Amino acid sequence: MAEERSSLVTRLLQQARDGDRAALDEMLPLVYQELKRIAGRQLARERSNHTLQATALVHEAYMRLIDQHSVDWRNRAHFFSIAAEMMRRILVNHALNRKADKRGAGQTLLALDEALGLVQQRDLDLVMLDAVLNRLAEFDPMQARLVELRFFGGLSNEEVAAVLGVSDSTIKREWRSAKAWLAAQLT
Repeated sequence: MAEERSSLVTRLLQQARDGDRAALDEMLPLVYQELKRIAGRQLARERSNHTLQATALVHEAYMRLIDQHSVDWRNRAHFFSIAAEMMRRILVNHALNRKADKRGAGQTLLALDEALGLVQQRDLDLVMLDAVLNRLAEFDPMQARLVELRFFGGLSNEEVAAVLGVSDSTIKREWRSAKAWLAAQLT
């Protein structure tokens, strides 16, 4: 059933890429719950009084996704990787706007212990994480993309390998390296 659904999403994405805008409307019910799960996981890492709700984050990300005209949709994993990037941008922009409104008071915090495998609980400013990921992207774009896909997108090693076109063992090795670098930067 899951494989069938994945194939259907891939087919609909290819139809959308070929100009069939109705395919995106047909796809929404198939991807909505997964997008909401990703958004919920992202918002669970945020402060408890966050003004964005998972539904609003999903809708904002989906509207931006379907407004893309030059994306060469390859498959379901590629779609969710782009969705993860959209959600990251939305959350970072939200945090930047909030900081501008409050002049730095009440930072947006998220827990990185699960995503980065750090021993102790750490809270990190989302804007700071974005800046660190941008620095990582300057010298190792693949590791930065890997962190984004795993942390923001919730993709498995296998899904990340498919999106990036590398082996699972490469993803595991690069994930360990990226976690170590990020832990050093965020300490």
